[in-house]
Amino acid sequence: MNPQDQNPYQQPGYQQPNPFLQPPDGGGSGRNRTAVVAVLAAAAVVVAAGVTGFVIMGGDEDDSAKPDPARSSSSPTPTDPDRRRKDGDPKPTVPGWKTVVNPKRGIAFDVPPQWSLKSSHWVSWVTDDSGPEDNNLAAIAAPAYLKEQWCAFDEDKDGTTEYAPLGGAGTRINRGAKSTEDVARENATAWVYGGYAQPERKKIKAGAVESYTTKSGITGSLASAESSGVTKREKCDTDGKATVFAFKDAGGEFVSWTFHGAKDVKEEIPDTTVRKILSTVREYRTSDEN
Repeated sequence: MNPQDQNPYQQPGYQQPNPFLQPPDGGGSGRNRTAVVAVLAAAAVVVAAGVTGFVIMGGDEDDSAKPDPARSSSSPTPTDPDRRRKDGDPKPTVPGWKTVVNPKRGIAFDVPPQWSLKSSHWVSWVTDDSGPEDNNLAAIAAPAYLKEQWCAFDEDKDGTTEYAPLGGAGTRINRGAKSTEDVARENATAWVYGGYAQPERKKIKAGAVESYTTKSGITGSLASAESSGVTKREKCDTDGKATVFAFKDAGGEFVSWTFHGAKDVKEEIPDTTVRKILSTVREYRTSDEN
């Protein structure tokens, strides 16, 4: 999809569907901003401190956000198709929490009640500001966010308020990947760079990739990355952190769960909470399956 083909802001009857709305001339001018992109008809475009998102109708999260494929030749551990739950729509496994579902992938996870859930058609991604407008680094679909309007700013001083979220999490397919290790490692670094640190790559620290198994029995690779001491040029600029769990789903596809959030701020989402959310990642059979 060419970002110049359709601009929803130029379509008759366009309405603001989301508080992250940013006009076409406001994107891509700062470290944590990405260019506004065009999407399918009736789509919503947002910019949130380096994270761009939109509703895509009928497409796949990989259609418009393609991070560089992993290149390792190592192979992930085979998975058991029977691990998928067969009891209908997934319910929270943590009492009082909400269940986030990606029906296209058949993946679910739980988040605390304060989090807000986006549409299952919603896709968010980060880009490299030094490249072309569609130079996407990493993406998530059907995400959930904590405090979507955590920090307000007006970068281009045009009177339009934009917002940065405190943190978010979602899932996606990773076509072209060769290993769960590379998916986890590369996506964790990409989220921190694209959403918080760019252009300061040297201020990103990535941890070692480790094996991880969720409570439902999914085994895969887990990696984290964070930035420290990034230059704060704008009000909402912060250091950031990301955690990515990559595995092979019951259909044999490489998929991943990602968390990203602000770091070293008063309301920072604790790593213990991130791990608790991660532990609930599970597969389920969608309602149209036998």
